[in-house]
Amino acid sequence: MIALERIRERMAGLVSEGVLAEEEALRESHARAVWTCLTEPGDAVAGAAIDALGAADALDLALEGAGRQTSDERWKAGLARWMPRVSTVDDALDRARRSGSRLLTPLEEAWPVGLSDLGAHAPHAVWVRGALGATAGAPGVALVGARAATAYGEHVATELSAGLTTSGIAIVSGGAYGIDGMAHRAALAAGGTTIAVLAGGVDRLYPAGHADMLRRVAASGGAVIAEAPCGTTPTKWRFLQRNRLIAALSAATVVVEAGWRSGSLNTAGHAASLGRPLGAVPGPVTSAASAGCHRLLREYDARCVTSVDEVRELLGETAGTRLPEGTRTDHTSRLADALSTRSPRPLADVARRAGFSVDDAQTLLGFAELEGTARRTAAGWLSTGR
Repeated sequence: MIALERIRERMAGLVSEGVLAEEEALRESHARAVWTCLTEPGDAVAGAAIDALGAADALDLALEGAGRQTSDERWKAGLARWMPRVSTVDDALDRARRSGSRLLTPLEEAWPVGLSDLGAHAPHAVWVRGALGATAGAPGVALVGARAATAYGEHVATELSAGLTTSGIAIVSGGAYGIDGMAHRAALAAGGTTIAVLAGGVDRLYPAGHADMLRRVAASGGAVIAEAPCGTTPTKWRFLQRNRLIAALSAATVVVEAGWRSGSLNTAGHAASLGRPLGAVPGPVTSAASAGCHRLLREYDARCVTSVDEVRELLGETAGTRLPEGTRTDHTSRLADALSTRSPRPLADVARRAGFSVDDAQTLLGFAELEGTARRTAAGWLSTGR
């Protein structure tokens, strides 16, 4: 068990004075902060342990049991994933303090209850820049779509965002170029609340071209949030995983513009699995940029959205959508993100970056080598770029 004074030192400036003064709340908040550093988003083994024992007791069990034999293979695999990251905790907390970030946990009133609907895959906590209560105030609608948006898509995103914020509805999106950025900007221009959910740490505003906009989001009564700790690099795997937070934070999700395989369909899939209403904006039948929206309308029972009033109608509905195939992430994406096409990486480094145990990483790399997507060299493993 970590000494209370050490915990208080670590958490100073990251939680309220009330939490710092109350031992049980402090230990639990600290444990949740540590779990964000040890696990990849959506780690169900850690989530189940925290649900069963509480974050502090689960952390003590993990730290004390790191070198102990156990018959639970899932827990053993979890320890192999988590323990290499123990050394990163202090740096992540220091980065959070320097960036003015705060920790928000399910213990606090400002916690958005929608995140808890993710069950064992719910975030242990989220890191926030901006208003802690922004995520729990106004009802939220996710407006998401393609990065390579057309003028049509950007116009629709602007109209929907501005119209919804004037009704007191918060706009939730991912801070990216294209549809996301237009949704955030329109909400800011209308004086409304907007929430940007990042794939990396909130101290590393990404993309860099939106850093000023994201600072405005945090400074204007909204929030920039992430479940990954400060210092974390956004990767394809983490982008896909953060999409479940966008869906869970929102009472409804609207895909404004998306290609056939757009990442926005991943957000739509999470909204469907949570039973949240799902809408899609139609586009020209000749536009590849709207093919994903048309797919949602034709194959997955999304509602056609053409106006602000139709989005408001979604907020009173119960979704009956099916989950699009191929919208979930898998180990292959995480492994690909952990490899470089230029710099060979040792097995242990690949495992740490991907959040796998060394044994699991070795097995997956073997399959990747057979498939031709990874190559073993004397210095380590490389991605072939395929």
